[in-house]
Amino acid sequence: MSQEERKVILASSLGTVFEWYDFYLYGSLAAVIGAKFFSMYDESTRNIFALLAFAAGFLVRPFGALVFGRLGDLVGRKYTFLVTIVIMGASTFVVGILPTSDQIGILAPIILIVLRMLQGLALGGEYGGAATYVAEHAPNGRRGFYTSFIQITATAGLFLSLIVILTTRSFLGEAAFADWGWRVPFLISIVLLGISVWIRMQMQESPAFQKMKDEGTGSKAPIGEAFGQWKNARIALFALLGLVMGQAVVWYTGQFYALFFLGSVLKVDGFTTNMLIAWSLILGSGGFVFFGWLSDKIGRKPIILGGCLIAALTYFPLFSLMSAEANPSLTQAHRTITTVVEVDKATCSFQFNPTGTARFTQPCDVAKAALARLSVNYSVENKPGQTGVRVTIGNQTVSSDQPNFAAALGTAVTAAGYPAASNATVVKMSGPFDVFREQPAVLIGILTLLVIYVTMVYGPIAAALVELFPTRIRYTSMSLPYHIGNGWFGGLMPATAFAMIAQTGDVYFGLWYPVVIALATVVIGFFMVPETKDRDIFATNADGSASAADFRKAR
Repeated sequence: MSQEERKVILASSLGTVFEWYDFYLYGSLAAVIGAKFFSMYDESTRNIFALLAFAAGFLVRPFGALVFGRLGDLVGRKYTFLVTIVIMGASTFVVGILPTSDQIGILAPIILIVLRMLQGLALGGEYGGAATYVAEHAPNGRRGFYTSFIQITATAGLFLSLIVILTTRSFLGEAAFADWGWRVPFLISIVLLGISVWIRMQMQESPAFQKMKDEGTGSKAPIGEAFGQWKNARIALFALLGLVMGQAVVWYTGQFYALFFLGSVLKVDGFTTNMLIAWSLILGSGGFVFFGWLSDKIGRKPIILGGCLIAALTYFPLFSLMSAEANPSLTQAHRTITTVVEVDKATCSFQFNPTGTARFTQPCDVAKAALARLSVNYSVENKPGQTGVRVTIGNQTVSSDQPNFAAALGTAVTAAGYPAASNATVVKMSGPFDVFREQPAVLIGILTLLVIYVTMVYGPIAAALVELFPTRIRYTSMSLPYHIGNGWFGGLMPATAFAMIAQTGDVYFGLWYPVVIALATVVIGFFMVPETKDRDIFATNADGSASAADFRKAR
């Protein structure tokens, strides 16, 4: 690897790390931000609005892919992802100095949501630009290895945000952090932004784009050419369904859903949860580069689709083992305490609530949501025509006509034998290096294996997407399926999984979401997506005919 190639990878990867750092900060501090910017509402409502603002960043990512993808194919890769990082970093810094709702009223949450949408738009353009820029600098036969460094950035950004938050909290104390210290991680982003901009300003345009520009073969309407012509649109569709869709759910399961499952389902405290995830990221992240390198040898498809298949086949036993190790008393309660909800099923809703704004007030919904949050396994017995709900938990019975029904359920769950959230068997780490006991060691092993699945599907994905599309529409074409897959299929996973758990009464049932999608990707990808590792992206026809021919062969 030449010095120039190392600079290209550093400029692209470091900037993308900082962008993901900015994006994850909000998710990690959503509860604190809710208290500061939605203080005109009660705690429950403000948390809902805080999550809604976070979701806005995910929902606009595909639109950012279109806006900046088009710009990147028209004016160049370098300048476009220079713009995206400035928007992202500036938006994050402004959150750090933004007055709260107590100071400027309703303007505070409005400005916050606008900033979140700007972050999402910028992130929608950043990944495609960084991946395309590195891939177009990489020699044939090494694109998987070169672009794998980009794939580390999302994990590194998450890790960096967790470290900065934990360090700031420890240094300032919880009271000062909740009062004003939460701003520090956002303010630090201005330093990261300055470093990123300085590095990127030193870089030249990618060789493939410069060659296309010199030859005058660029597209005048990248969006129309990429998605308005079926020969190109079908490639993007198969890339979404046969590669990115499965990659997204495996990624979100291995990092975000594992975090949610440990904290919300298994009731592990926040510090321990973050430490377990941090150690797994440290131990497993080298897999991004390894599998990127391996994809140059054996192909992109075998690794991506193999990762999806292995993950789908092992998620249920791995999460069961995680439960037994992290909270043995809760796992024992699941096995020995029978819980039955007697209700007319016609009064129950499927509690899918991705934005956090829906209200589920029927007694059936209240009961199922409360039991799901308490991590209780239950079955539903249909009683047509019955008004209200009757819940039997072991030897305890609660009816919906009782005052404070949800609170009564919590009391009954404990009385029936379910352990308190802070019971003595729950894993708890006393410090970052408290890892040489059975519980944390086994859990770190499980979580590291989940991260390795992530590296299998994510390490080669940038190279695979870049190689599917011709230079003239590459930035636009690869960005949209990537961000639909990761922003929507992946981003909606927590809300979907919770709704599935509440619907069935099985704390593991939410895993069917990534399992089914990953298996669908294996099937679609195997039959409809070509292998691209040997493709010369400099030699691909300007009109994309080589790509279309390869897809005809794959069919």
